[in-house]
This record gives sequence, C-alpha cells and structure tokens, in this order.
Amino acid sequence: MAGGTYVEDDFQRDTTYIEDRITSDGAGEHEWPVEAGRYRLVVARACPWANRAIIVRRLLGLEDVLSMGICGPTHDADSWTFDLDPGGLDPVLGIPRLKDAFEQRFPGYPRGITVPAVVDVPSGKVVTNDFAQLTLDLSTQWREHQREGAPDLYPEALRPEMDAVMKRVYTEVNNGVYRCGFAGTQRSYEEAYDRLFTALDWLEERLATQRYLVGDTVTEADVRLFTTLARFDAVYHGHFKCNRRKLSEMPVLWAYARDLFTTPGFGDTTDFVHVKSHYYEVHRDINPTGVVPAGPDLSGWTEPHGREALGGRPFGDGTPPGPPSEGERVPTAHNPHVGPDGLVHA
Repeated sequence: MAGGTYVEDDFQRDTTYIEDRITSDGAGEHEWPVEAGRYRLVVARACPWANRAIIVRRLLGLEDVLSMGICGPTHDADSWTFDLDPGGLDPVLGIPRLKDAFEQRFPGYPRGITVPAVVDVPSGKVVTNDFAQLTLDLSTQWREHQREGAPDLYPEALRPEMDAVMKRVYTEVNNGVYRCGFAGTQRSYEEAYDRLFTALDWLEERLATQRYLVGDTVTEADVRLFTTLARFDAVYHGHFKCNRRKLSEMPVLWAYARDLFTTPGFGDTTDFVHVKSHYYEVHRDINPTGVVPAGPDLSGWTEPHGREALGGRPFGDGTPPGPPSEGERVPTAHNPHVGPDGLVHA
C-alpha cells in the first residue's frame, strides 16, 4: 500500500517510487531484463494497488514465469510481513519482511515499504515498487511469456484515450477515496467528497452506454477502477466516509462492477476478509478500536448484471484464464462466491 502525508490538512500521496523497470531486453539505464523465474511479485490481497498486479498477472497467464509472494493483510509502521507463510518466512525469498528486500538494495531505505513490489530472487534485492508502470510492463514487455489467448490490456491504438481516462480515475477515484478518509479538516473532507462523487457521476454516465471503460474489451483501465469499486461498500463508504451512496446504490457502476467480478481474474482475486482486516485494523487513527465490521452483505455480487446487452467481449479474440493454482486461491470463507476450483460461482 502506498503511503501519504498531510499538507495543510489535505492528504497527499507519496508518489516517489523505485522507477526501475523490467523490460524485454533490459538495455536501458535502470532497466532489468525479462527472465522467466528470476523475479518474485510481492503483494497483499488487501491492497488495491497490489490487487491490480494480481489481476493482470492472472489475466496474462504469467504465473509460471513470475512467482508471487503474498503478505498478510496487516502490517506495522515498518513493513509488510509474510505472516501467512510457515514460520513467517517467504518460501522463495527466505525473508520475514518485505523491508528486507528494500534494505538489501538500499541500506537505510528512507521511504515507505509498499506493495506491489518486484524482487530479484538471486540477489534478494527489490527491483521496483512503481505499481502503475509495473502492470503496464507486464502487458507490453512480457509478451513472449504470456499465455496463448491472453488479452491485450494496453492496446496501442487506445493508449491516448486510456491514459487520459486512467489519469482521471487515479486522481479522482483511486486516490480520491483516500483524500476523503484521511482528510484532516471538515473543509478538506468536503472538498474531497465532492471531487470523488463528481467523478463517480461521470463514470455512471460514461458506462451507461458502453460495457467497458475504453474500447469493447477489458483493459488496464477496467482493472484500475475495479479494485476501488470492489472495496467501496466494504471499506470506503463507512471507514473513509464516502457515504453519499453505496456502490450498490449506483446502478450503472454496480452492474459494471458485477460484470467484472464474474469475469475470471477479477472476483476470484478479491479477498474481502483481508480487505476489511487491513483497513479497519491498521488505520487506528481512523478506527481506534480496531474492530472490524461484520458486514456488508456480499450476496449481491453475482446477481445478473445485464451488461452483455451493451455488446463487447471481455477478452476480445482471446480466452479467459483457467482456474488459479491451488496455492493462490482465495478461500471461500474470505469470498463466498469463490468455489473449490478457485473461480467465482454465482
């Protein structure tokens, strides 16, 4: 999860990340070469920014060439930890804390330890935690390792429109919920609240006549919006005071979110227990007791959405990913719509 600071009581996200990239040839300065089996993607299912990487990796079928380490949903002020693994150690990296990979490369690393992060397994050094560039590179730089039938999540012809849409989604929605939740004054909260719901109204209008955010197939733009929508009623509506309406009370966005949720790669990577545990237990400045709410009711996520009437095909000429590997499946107890095969079932 990316950190932030306060400037005159307004939340400002720290957007200074390790800007190294993993590219097809690794020829540029601060570039590392794509190599199957060399890197490990470290995530936390609770984090929306990491959830993007989980979804993209799964849609593209990169599981066999880019392993994944999963941190627990809570962390201290210092680092994400591998408390879900036996002995509290990541089985590939052999470390208890993600911070160890950052320190291995940058002793005394002064910034936040964030997920997602990619670690070079042979050296144990972090490569990058630039979450926005990371997923685009999985689409564009790892093509030779993608599964047959993998979708093009960042089609070249749509990039100008996608970049503009994704920028607004990031500033006003993905980050907008945090501006509401961490506002330090009534004024800054109300301004953030107005900005957020202005953007959600824009999305309601845009998606009323088209199935996906840009083009007629699933793209990176949909991935980036989905992870915020999936957390909206469970966390942002109450915990972050984004309470003009629940997602389930915004008919277009609710149908759009359900459409994606039932698309392989989206709902089956959503862990509602981890999501709620992280926000309500870690954010003690907002929720001092650490009590995690029992709700909301999750039964509506697989109700018919009717979005097929708008046309479009989720994977275009490609195919959906198969079931996730057993070790990467979200437990049914954490998402009631995930079956024993790891896929979402209505």
